[in-house]
Amino acid sequence: MTGRRKWISGGLSAVMLMLAAAVGLPFYYIVVNTVKTPQETGAAPLGLPSHLYLDNYVTVFQSIPILQSFLNTLYLTVVSVLLMLLVGSMAAYGMIMRQTWINRTFGAALVLAFMVPFQSTLIPLYQMLARVHLVDSLNGLVVMYSAGSIFCYFLILGYMKTVPFEIVEAARIDGCGTFGIYWRIILPLIRPILITVAVFQTMWVWNDFITPTVFLSSASNKTLVLQVYSAVGQFSVNWPAFMTLTVIVLFPVVVFFVAMQKHIVDGLVSGGIKG
Repeated sequence: MTGRRKWISGGLSAVMLMLAAAVGLPFYYIVVNTVKTPQETGAAPLGLPSHLYLDNYVTVFQSIPILQSFLNTLYLTVVSVLLMLLVGSMAAYGMIMRQTWINRTFGAALVLAFMVPFQSTLIPLYQMLARVHLVDSLNGLVVMYSAGSIFCYFLILGYMKTVPFEIVEAARIDGCGTFGIYWRIILPLIRPILITVAVFQTMWVWNDFITPTVFLSSASNKTLVLQVYSAVGQFSVNWPAFMTLTVIVLFPVVVFFVAMQKHIVDGLVSGGIKG
């Protein structure tokens, strides 16, 4: 039986390695071809470069306002994620603290709203933002992304139900108010799920293409993802610029995800253990 388990474990490991290679191959192809000359890329697309060729990066940084786009994307991501976490956690806290029929009805309405495809609401949303002069505005895009609070609410609500209610009662007896319980007691206890949700929403906002394309038009407001699309012409694609911009966009979010991966697992596992 032990030998059979070893064969099964080895087979699963081999399958996982092949799947990882299949997933990582496109990323390797893009990265390695940004540091090769056009001649080397044409001769051996998957081969390693004979030397580091950084002219692609120099050209991109000289011809495209990468820093401004990076700051735009960073502003959108940080403000939007913080707003989503605040609204989602406060909504979940309100649902837990006051489980009335009104709250249950509102929660059911949120479920229905969450099921509506975002693409089907683009036109009315654009009209609404146009009326309040928030089209082609980073703050307008923050308002759009705040709708992601619904996703945060559902994840945080499930985790918050595992918090012992006795702690809340003890805080009330000690004279702590409703907001004080939320800020001083609840938020520290649900920190793992907050980090997990923040990582998911950060990757969504950072990599989003549809929303900035529809609601942003000024060159000064472009995000990094929109700059990648600037390498695509009407009849041709500037592949060196396209791949270089792709690496520039992916690098920060990959580093962020790898750094926060432990917290993602901790958040999900902690919720399962408490439940």
